[in-house]
Amino acid sequence: MDSTSWEQIKSQYKLGQFIQGNVEFHAPFGVFVKMDESLVKGLIKIPDFLDEGEMSEAMYPEIGTTVGAVVVGYNESNCREIYLSAKPSVLHKALVPLKIPALAS
Repeated sequence: MDSTSWEQIKSQYKLGQFIQGNVEFHAPFGVFVKMDESLVKGLIKIPDFLDEGEMSEAMYPEIGTTVGAVVVGYNESNCREIYLSAKPSVLHKALVPLKIPALAS
């Protein structure tokens, strides 16, 4: 991927942005998430699942499951991964400011 395409991907998936994707692959260090039709994958590393306690592979969401996460970084070395966090505290910060009429009570 050239640097222009990578910059476009980064502008599409901004830091702090909430995204949804489908769990595509389990690895010992985390879970890969398919995001839209993009050429990049999202990666939720083990420390980015829980605010407290320890995450194990047995606790990973099942392959094919839709998960929500927040963009927290980019893998600049290979330009194919976006780092995500699914920690409840991070999700809460990303979602609380949203004013979604359908969810307003």
